[in-house]
Amino acid sequence: MTTSDPRVSENFAELTELLSGTDDKALIGDFLRCLLTPAEIADIAGRWALVKALREKTPQRDIAKNLGVSLCKITRGSRELKKENSAFKRMLYEYEKGKIS
Repeated sequence: MTTSDPRVSENFAELTELLSGTDDKALIGDFLRCLLTPAEIADIAGRWALVKALREKTPQRDIAKNLGVSLCKITRGSRELKKENSAFKRMLYEYEKGKIS
């Protein structure tokens, strides 16, 4: 499938609903490990670490060095955090409240 395929939105919505409907963290972790390659898991984990580092006001060059990510990815994350009603900010808020551990 390509990003313009309407099935992408349909299936992504199903996955979102499925993941948000369970509190079984072990099941979610196992599911994601089945669904994603090790490289995709590392990429997603790195992006989450990047967003947390930006939230902590870590300089972008330090983030790039510590996480091995490009300044382009960091800039994208920074832009997302600056958006009003940013999903990154909302998820960080939930994480910081202790709902997500």
